[in-house]
Amino acid sequence: MLRTISQKVLSTKLRTQIKAMKRAMDPSCPVIKLNKDYKDAVERTVDVLKNEGVVALPTDTVYGVACLAQSTKAVERIYKIKGRDLSKPIAICVGEVKDVYKWGQAPFSAKSEALLDDVFPGPVTMVTKRTDVLNPNLNSGTELVGVRIPDHEFIRELANRLEEPLALTSANFSSQMSSLCINDFSGLHSRLDLIVDGGLIGTGVQSESSRKGSTVFKINSDSFEIIREGCACDATIVTLRDKWGLTLLG
Repeated sequence: MLRTISQKVLSTKLRTQIKAMKRAMDPSCPVIKLNKDYKDAVERTVDVLKNEGVVALPTDTVYGVACLAQSTKAVERIYKIKGRDLSKPIAICVGEVKDVYKWGQAPFSAKSEALLDDVFPGPVTMVTKRTDVLNPNLNSGTELVGVRIPDHEFIRELANRLEEPLALTSANFSSQMSSLCINDFSGLHSRLDLIVDGGLIGTGVQSESSRKGSTVFKINSDSFEIIREGCACDATIVTLRDKWGLTLLG
């Protein structure tokens, strides 16, 4: 009797191990190839995200992994998938400038909307104070949040369709090179629920520049600071300093 029970336990453990090995050997997950009509891809991605899934998708700089920012469970999965330090914050992505005001506080009222129209959409992340409606478990150690509106039609349509922000970070294991095509992050495939394949991001020199990621900046009343140079540092400085008269700190 005991032997039979032991055999059953061993058999169950063996089947579990075999399943785990099969998952490791087959790194595939559903892949959607983008074409000119994004409607089907958007709807399929929405379905996955609404079920607290994590997806990989193209942006205007590098491939990212994303989930619903308001889902604590999904955000925790992103950290586990990437092996990311929990103390490192994750940015949010919205579809329109008007959405920035719901989830983040405008840097200064008189000029803010026109200024944001000059930097968004684009390869930049603006760090600002978060509002109370944003998931308190997202970047819980800080009152700040980075906000992105990528210059990429698919991800903007996705954010607009969701009517809530995406938590968005680069599609790679933490501290490894950023990804310009889905093969670049093949090690993550088995951990994801969906991959949206938009092809190679950029070409030649443009591609290597994109690997730097978005330029991260923060506006402080009448001044600003560059937190990460990224791929659009010079253009951001020209816009904020030369056009809007803000003082560059640092």
